[in-house]
Amino acid sequence: MNKRIGRLGMIFGVLYLILFVQLNRVQFFGAQRLRDNPINSRGLIREFGQARGRILTADGVVVARSVPGSGSFDYVREYPESDLFAHVTGYQSLNVGATGLEREYNDELSGTKLEQQVATIGDLFRHRDSTATLTLTIRDDVQRVARDALGERRGSVVAMDPRTGEILALWTWPSFDPNLLAATDGVAANKAYEDLLADPADPLLAKSYRELFFPGSTFKLVTATAALDTGRVTATTPVMPESNSYQPIPAGRPIANFAGETCGGNLFEILRVSCNTSFAEIGAEWVGPKAMIATAEAYGFNSVPPIDLPAAAASKFPTDYGKRLADVQHYRGGTAEAGGPAPIALPNGDVGIYENTARLAQASIGQNDVAATPLQMAMVAAAIANEGALMAPHVVSSVAAADGRVYSSYEPRIWRVSSSRTVAETMRRAMIEVAETGTATRLEIPGYVVGGKTGTAQLGTNPPNSHAWIVGFAGPPDGPAEVAVAVIVEAQKGASEQTGGRVAAPIGKAVMEAVLGVG
Repeated sequence: MNKRIGRLGMIFGVLYLILFVQLNRVQFFGAQRLRDNPINSRGLIREFGQARGRILTADGVVVARSVPGSGSFDYVREYPESDLFAHVTGYQSLNVGATGLEREYNDELSGTKLEQQVATIGDLFRHRDSTATLTLTIRDDVQRVARDALGERRGSVVAMDPRTGEILALWTWPSFDPNLLAATDGVAANKAYEDLLADPADPLLAKSYRELFFPGSTFKLVTATAALDTGRVTATTPVMPESNSYQPIPAGRPIANFAGETCGGNLFEILRVSCNTSFAEIGAEWVGPKAMIATAEAYGFNSVPPIDLPAAAASKFPTDYGKRLADVQHYRGGTAEAGGPAPIALPNGDVGIYENTARLAQASIGQNDVAATPLQMAMVAAAIANEGALMAPHVVSSVAAADGRVYSSYEPRIWRVSSSRTVAETMRRAMIEVAETGTATRLEIPGYVVGGKTGTAQLGTNPPNSHAWIVGFAGPPDGPAEVAVAVIVEAQKGASEQTGGRVAAPIGKAVMEAVLGVG
């Protein structure tokens, strides 16, 4: 009898142990799966209706907060500045989820992180507000200038501090009102979302860091950096021949300058006037694929930038140029023949020519399959201004408790080294010359050191339209650059290299003046 009772007790013990293990598995290991299950609306409703921390600009403006709700919802999310920060804050929607910082920092804002819930032993025995406040690096005053300067023209503006990677402005037009998507009226929120999705201008897309564009001549900064890195090119040599057309080798369609213009000269001169023919030849015949790819990737191409926003796009530089056929010496310098003249020894004669070197010539002037976000091109200018050190971009400077205690703050870090300090300084001086006497004179700010580079990306339309670009930096005469910018204005009439200087440069100037406190 006692033996049977013992066995029965053992069986119940085993069953209890199985139940205990299963309960803990469901509670701890399966909780996330259950929360993520689309048929489980209870968790979504609870999360949507709970209090969340505020999001503040660097200068203290509230751009997201929780306010008292109604009905089933204790709280609802509110965005006081409407569309001004929509692509940064994103939105929290009951129907379509969350985007932007609302998604990236969901655990911090909702207060579900353990270190926020239990900061001291006493927190185990009392209820307190565990939500966190995000403070941005973006300044409200600079963001407003970016919006006003761009106006109702499709495009994007990015401003950042080259020394730290702090994003100071991140604006795309058209934008949208996130309050419409955060509404507790599900029917109205769905209607607003469907209308935004149907808009051909795609206002929901943060094009400043998620959309790829042809960078046009702004990419010549990368090509010039690669050329200097090889050691074959300096600020003064070689002097590229005056030409209005470049014929790629071994074959390919000729590359011309805008309006059939003739240009040439040393590196500073061809950058100053943005000479297509010279840069196509330099990329294809003086640098070559390996060095061009390495330099583009050192600037961040072909990698997703480590910005603290979701779904950032990786800018692209092509990497496939086929099989090596010969070297430049074979095509341009000639080969020794019996009784014939001796071949010309070329300083770039050992650069390889590949099956698709014509593609490299196009890529070297920002055409073909080269594609970049405005953020990426701002980082190119920032790296040059910061002695070749490309800092990781970020939009959140700190995460703090409701009582002001700081949970975490961002420490600047180098993401890439785009070039040596010597090369970066040469590029910096070249960009200053472009702003002083070249295509970017409308970027200049009296009393400050300003560098720039224009770009025009032709869209192949008839009549011709093009994206107008400007990238640049500015700072005091006795110190480092304090701001770098990239501006793209989409689909402008015309296809002249002057388009970027005429259309985009005044926008970049206004934003840099706002950062520097000019006027």
